[in-house]
Amino acid sequence: MTRTGTGHKAHTPFFSRPGVRRLMPFVLITAIALIFIFENRASVEIRLLVPMVTMPLWGALLIAWALGMLACLFTLRRRSNRRP
Repeated sequence: MTRTGTGHKAHTPFFSRPGVRRLMPFVLITAIALIFIFENRASVEIRLLVPMVTMPLWGALLIAWALGMLACLFTLRRRSNRRP
């Protein structure tokens, strides 16, 4: 018995879906950034305006990465709210 095209959705490959294609660069960059962050384990001194803080470099890089992700999230959220 042969199937007709009525009522049956064609299967699209996972990596061909638009949502997955948009997400792939984010996942790749995030993976590379996290590898870079956790490979830098030395202790460093960081000046936070006035106080000097000694902490592992991976902690400082992780904080900077998280702040960057939050800034990106807020920017995308505001941009999507402006559209009609």
